[in-house]
Amino acid sequence: MDGSGRGYDRGVTEPPTIRIPRWIQLVGLPVLLLLGFFVAEALGHVVFLFLTAAVIAFTLNPLVRDLTRLRLPRGVAVAVVSVIFATAFVAVLVALGTVVVSETRSAADRIDVYLTEENPVTGKTGAEVDVDRLQQWLNDHGLEGVKLEQQLNDLTDSIGAGDVSKYAQDAITFAQGAARSVILFVFSVVLVVVISIYMLLDMPRLEESIDRRFPPHGGLPLTQRIERALWGYVKGQAILSIVIGTSAGVGMWILGTTGLVEGAERYALLFGLWTAFIEVIPYIGPWLSAVPPALYALVVDPVGVLWVALLFVFIYQVEGHVVVPNVMASALRLHPLLVIFGLLAGGALYGIPGVLVALPTMAAGRAVWEFFGERIELESWEEPTSRPVALDVDVGEQDSGEPPRAASGSS
Repeated sequence: MDGSGRGYDRGVTEPPTIRIPRWIQLVGLPVLLLLGFFVAEALGHVVFLFLTAAVIAFTLNPLVRDLTRLRLPRGVAVAVVSVIFATAFVAVLVALGTVVVSETRSAADRIDVYLTEENPVTGKTGAEVDVDRLQQWLNDHGLEGVKLEQQLNDLTDSIGAGDVSKYAQDAITFAQGAARSVILFVFSVVLVVVISIYMLLDMPRLEESIDRRFPPHGGLPLTQRIERALWGYVKGQAILSIVIGTSAGVGMWILGTTGLVEGAERYALLFGLWTAFIEVIPYIGPWLSAVPPALYALVVDPVGVLWVALLFVFIYQVEGHVVVPNVMASALRLHPLLVIFGLLAGGALYGIPGVLVALPTMAAGRAVWEFFGERIELESWEEPTSRPVALDVDVGEQDSGEPPRAASGSS
């Protein structure tokens, strides 16, 4: 079995080794790296689209292969898998959108009541009551100079007709920019889908070409190694997101029902979905997932922030010590520093989409590295050192004028 643990038997078939001379290491490899950097910088958007399409194609190819074994034509198999994948993706988006819109509308109604509905006893809104309480607390602690109510009234009075017009113009400008971004996003999604379909249709030809030049020699072919790495990452990430998202949702529901964070049970599903979604970003995702629940608790009851913080600290302690070592350790198998570098590079090149594509790309890259690592050897830069050989000389033969002979058992 080889170092990658994929059932490779070196005792049966040893892959041929490609030896790279030192002059290519010194000149060719740096030039290749610079060329790749300039291409990525000049054609960043194009490279990202093809890279995303390749990740999707290699992930879906095992499903297409299974359907072709049922004697379906490859074109039909690609169409079936593409429709299933697109349907599932749209269904998830619609479900998430429905929950988010519903919960957001409920939260907006709650905020509207808080700001506008007056209590029949006090004649004040909930916001005015909280401002009065905060003002009283400031006065009791020697901060009478801070007049919150006066500052809020001044802010309201400052919003005149000119300011409203300015805000309306800003809103129109923002809407135009958002519409342009949405159009570009939809266009990019369509391109990725089309490219991935073409890759799926031509995958057997690609596999034959790679296997002809780099035979598997008893191990898995390169394309199947990439597919296995991607599926391992996808399954591990799905399990991780489900576990952590469910834990966050249930935890917020418990905080709400016990009264520790008022009203948190109403938005427990939304907080759980957010946590599950943002969990796809390692290291950064856990911190971002706690922000919306913490902000909600801060608005409802500042003391509730402590309970939310304790909840998420407990969840991510369980994640770091139990879930991740048992689920993601065998899926990614990359050093944490390399993962962080990949995330930063993906974000710098293409923002949030780049961050999401970075890890599956690195998982596939590791499979490629392991495959060629078995077949490529760099010529050593150390000069070989000659060892002295001890000779067992027969004195009689030396006296007779014959050349000395080394004994067969000398060391």
